[in-house]
Amino acid sequence: MIRHRFSAEDFHRMAEAGILGEDDRVELIRGEVVELSPVGKRHMAALKRLMNALFPLQQAKKALLQVQDPLRLFPDTEPQPDLALLAYRDDFYRERVPEAKDALLVVEVAETSLDHDLQVKLPLYAQAGIPEVWVVDLVREKVHVFRKPQGEGYGEAQALEDGEVSVLGLKVPVKEVLP
Repeated sequence: MIRHRFSAEDFHRMAEAGILGEDDRVELIRGEVVELSPVGKRHMAALKRLMNALFPLQQAKKALLQVQDPLRLFPDTEPQPDLALLAYRDDFYRERVPEAKDALLVVEVAETSLDHDLQVKLPLYAQAGIPEVWVVDLVREKVHVFRKPQGEGYGEAQALEDGEVSVLGLKVPVKEVLP
């Protein structure tokens, strides 16, 4: 099988040329254009709950919330995490796509995508040095919390069914995230 690899710049040019439409749910993983899983109602609700819980950080100008937008990890990898908490910037990243160094937290909501999120995306986030990743498992009703990136993994990993998760001093009850 012949595969054509693309850079993030190629990927953006394809979108600008109309090859990829604005409504196409795709991301760039290791140079390949990958279709994203469909978003169900529970997924949408969980994402809204997360946005609501983390919004105080944006109001306080401690961070910016980014929802299902590109995050450049490497020249050939630009996933669209469900939510990213980015370092606050007054220009709201108007001039460039946020990069791994800008991400304080990445959150993936998994209803049908748990294996992909844990086996494909999590190692990429670790390699890129994303300090913290939450994977919200809607099927098992758990929040997987990963901290301290090391190579292709994380030094700390927890699966929480209750209690709290914390980022930038903001405590979020696990039950508040799960719809």
